[in-house]
Order: sequence, then C-alpha cells, then structure tokens
Amino acid sequence: MERTQIPTYERIAIDLANRIYDGKFKVGEKIHGRSTLASEYKVSPETVRRAIKILEDVEIVHSTKGSGIVISSRENAFKYIHRFSNLASVKDLKKQMNHLIVEREKLDEQLYETLTKIMDYSDKLRHTNPLAPLEIEIFPGCIHIGKTISDMKFWQNTGGTVIGMKRKGEMIISPGPYALIHEGDILLVIGDEKTYERVQHFLEE
Repeated sequence: MERTQIPTYERIAIDLANRIYDGKFKVGEKIHGRSTLASEYKVSPETVRRAIKILEDVEIVHSTKGSGIVISSRENAFKYIHRFSNLASVKDLKKQMNHLIVEREKLDEQLYETLTKIMDYSDKLRHTNPLAPLEIEIFPGCIHIGKTISDMKFWQNTGGTVIGMKRKGEMIISPGPYALIHEGDILLVIGDEKTYERVQHFLEE
C-alpha cells in the first residue's frame, strides 16, 4: 500500500517535533536559526520558515525577536507526532528524507565532476568543440556588474550561454538567468568559435 505523501516542510516539522519529544531539544532551549536548519535539511529558508510556523501554530515552539526559536512543550510535540502515526512512522520519514538528501548530494557531485572534466579539456578542445567552456573574468569597472544574466541579454548580445560561474573559489553550476554578476566572477561560457571575441567586446563596452 502506497504511503500518503506529505510536503517537505511538514516532514521537517515532524522531524523537529520528534527531536523535541526525544529530548534532543529540551523545553526552554533555543533551536538552531532558520539558516542553520535550512543548511542541515538541504532546503530553502522559506521551507524551514513554513515548518517552524506549523510548530508555532500547535504551540510546540514560540519565536520572538531577539530570542530566536524557543521550545515550549514536549507534550504538544508528542500530540503532533501522534497525528501522523497512520501515515508513516517518524523514523520512516527520517529515513526517506536522509535517502533523498544523499541522492541529491550524489547528483550535485556528478554534475560538478562532469563540469570539471569539461573545463580540464577546454584549452585542448576550444577550437574543435563548441561545448568546451570559455573562462571569462569580470574585471573592475565593467558596466554589467550588479546586473543579472537576463538583464544583460547575454545570449542575445554574444551568442554565448553561461553554464557555470566561479566566485571566490566556489563553483556555481547552471547559475540561471537571474544570477547577479559580481566583480571578479569568472563566467564559464559555451558558444561557437567567435563567441570569445563577442563576449570580450560586450563586457568591455
């Protein structure tokens, strides 16, 4: 029999309630900040915010400015967990969530390794393979600093496609049209044999 699916934010709320009931978080203690929880669960801060809102609504936690998120009731945590006993055990939900996190990390690692291999061959293949990325640095004074890739109309103006971005030693894969351009960024661009000259000219305007 297929289990009823519930939203990610509610699964996180159940997981936190279970940790409170198990005594990993005690009444009166503060839970980690939303950004820390978002990193721990590998989700957006908005997803964590919605999970915390559920716990507030059922009076398991309360949050105030300056005090953060404080545990209010272990008893209410038990009542909340019990509501889901007919869907799946909390341990099952945690296992499922951990499995999804591991799978996502594997996929991210594979994407990173593939892009790294493309970059390693870029110098050798640049003149024969249109998919070998060009590395183009954003220098100080560039008029496009602070704009998004979409604002720049990058593809329309250069014929090149931004597939990655290096920023302060970190690799951003598939940054998307709304990624902001910062000074010192290195864009990874694919295109035809004339793309490099067009991009350089466009950025130096």
